[in-house]
Amino acid sequence: MSKRALKGYLKKLSKEDLEEQVVDLYHRFQVVKTYYDFVFNPKEEKLVQEAKAKISNEYFPLKRKKPKARRSVAQKYVKHFKTLGMDPFLIADVMCFNLEIAQTFSAERNVPDAFYKSMLNSFTEMVRHVIQNGISPDFKARITKIHQTIEEQQWLYEDEFYKVMDLLD
Repeated sequence: MSKRALKGYLKKLSKEDLEEQVVDLYHRFQVVKTYYDFVFNPKEEKLVQEAKAKISNEYFPLKRKKPKARRSVAQKYVKHFKTLGMDPFLIADVMCFNLEIAQTFSAERNVPDAFYKSMLNSFTEMVRHVIQNGISPDFKARITKIHQTIEEQQWLYEDEFYKVMDLLD
């Protein structure tokens, strides 16, 4: 069904029928419930803290011995937060946290080359996010510190990280 056809269908419904359909969607589909729960009671800080705890657990697990160190966990939260329409500042905070915890992890462990490529992708996405949302001045110091740590730890793809940093200037 096209958006135009949907609008036409919705205009034909009475207010009560429309309300009934929205409530039905709320009960049937978890994504609709999640969206409305967020809209009416955002609790953004709580969601951010939960995300940070899960991301941290990827690198420094509490219940298992071996870390998984999957970038996808952080990416899942970032994508979810963007879908919900969360404050871009909080999304950028989670993105920075992911890189910072990964740097702590890489300082203590021997990581594969793919780790660095993955972190380059995260770094690029984070820098683009802060630029697109006009919050780069708020994050410039934090991003610079992340980049300095990349240099100190001699991460692979250092030239590409420099190119991404140039986007901030």
